[in-house]
Amino acid sequence: GEELESITEFDPLTGEKTDTFEQIRVYANSHYVTPKPTMQQAIQGIKKELRTRLDQLVADGKLLEAQRLEQRTNFDIEMLEATGVCNGIENYSRYLTGRAPGEPPPTLFEFIPDNAIVFADESHVSVPQIGGMYRGDYRRKFTLAEHGFRLPSCMDNRPLKFEEWDAMRPQSVFVSATPAAWELEQSGGVFTEQVIRPTGLLDPQVEIRPVEMQVDDLLDEVRRVSAAGYRTLATVLTKRMAEDLTEYMHEQGIKVRYMHSDIDTLERIEILRDLRLGAFDVLVGINLLREGLDIPECGLVAILDADKEGFLRSETSLIQTIGRAARNADGRVIMYADRITGSMERALGETDRRRAKQIAYNEEHGITPETVKKNVEDVLAGLYDGDTDMSRVTATIDPKLQGSNMQAVLDGLRDDMRKAAENLEFEEAARLRDEIKRLEAVDLAVHDDPLARQSAVEAASEAAVKSKGRSTAGRPGQRGGNVKRRKR
Repeated sequence: GEELESITEFDPLTGEKTDTFEQIRVYANSHYVTPKPTMQQAIQGIKKELRTRLDQLVADGKLLEAQRLEQRTNFDIEMLEATGVCNGIENYSRYLTGRAPGEPPPTLFEFIPDNAIVFADESHVSVPQIGGMYRGDYRRKFTLAEHGFRLPSCMDNRPLKFEEWDAMRPQSVFVSATPAAWELEQSGGVFTEQVIRPTGLLDPQVEIRPVEMQVDDLLDEVRRVSAAGYRTLATVLTKRMAEDLTEYMHEQGIKVRYMHSDIDTLERIEILRDLRLGAFDVLVGINLLREGLDIPECGLVAILDADKEGFLRSETSLIQTIGRAARNADGRVIMYADRITGSMERALGETDRRRAKQIAYNEEHGITPETVKKNVEDVLAGLYDGDTDMSRVTATIDPKLQGSNMQAVLDGLRDDMRKAAENLEFEEAARLRDEIKRLEAVDLAVHDDPLARQSAVEAASEAAVKSKGRSTAGRPGQRGGNVKRRKR
């Protein structure tokens, strides 16, 4: 039983023998296979650190932590000696890779050539996250080491520190509508402006109105914007206020939804898609209406309590929120404030400066601003591209239906469905039928409860497109399964 008799290749389906081999190479499933000498060396290093750490803990009177650390580490060492792996093996990566304490971890950045260019999009958010990754990871691992769950060397299994990344990065381009202090400092205050849009669109006009009666004033504006076939984004400061505003608007007969902070990215994309299609007219959020939210149908952005200085009403946040209305030629922004804060003044000044440049350019070249024409399916295109049949995910909405109401979208889909049926394209017709049912179900669900979680809305839309009717499975007389006859 210990000798290899033969090496045979066979078809796993039929079991038929296809070939025989004298020898064959078997490659590891993963290339992280540590050689035996390296593993032995790592185990010696772990044992040495364990003894030192146990002495420290006992000297500090932390006997429980010492016992916990000894049990866990000895178990890991036994697993490494017996199988070559253990749970949480990454915490011993310093020994397995042979790095010195505090040395930077191996990352993809080491493989980027010196003549490469690194682009950081929305750099005012992405650059601080690089430093934030290390600090967050360090605090978590420090707590584990302090209470005897891990050896202190686990802190060397970490992301790059900001200073290490800064030293390693080649030539870099930071792209942002609102560059932070670090980017401006690195470039010596010199930056390339790209404020002219190909469609000639201008930064939106910003109006300031008093906080008193802000909700009723917003309600009036929402009705006007919805009548014009556009959507409204309303940003507030607290979760409670978002829920109250959503409930109040719902009572007033407005089709509204509130985007919770615990909604994941895919659900957000679905909500934004339904907003663009007209399943509802108003989207209320807190810190969700910012970078990269392109909604050409958005005719109004309302910023409530704009004079409450803070993270959500900083200069950067205000400029980003104002930019959400810049995809539509008729886009407007209303700030509700009783006084003009420093952040508001700077944000308004920057918006006016850009707007003046854009108007001058348009007049010089005879350009008329045009709303961005973007099919609704584009929201999901980047996400599903390549691994999902796009025709199954979204319905194609003709550009002529952009910015119109839900009924117009449904009428357009029904026309497309009938055309597909006439052309004997029954799969396409069935897909369009399901999309119509889904949108009608979303419309009903939002009407019923604007605070409903996205999962509840999805459940309602899935129930709407489930096939209905009697089963035709089985032989005649046995449809619906082989049911036993009842005894008389």
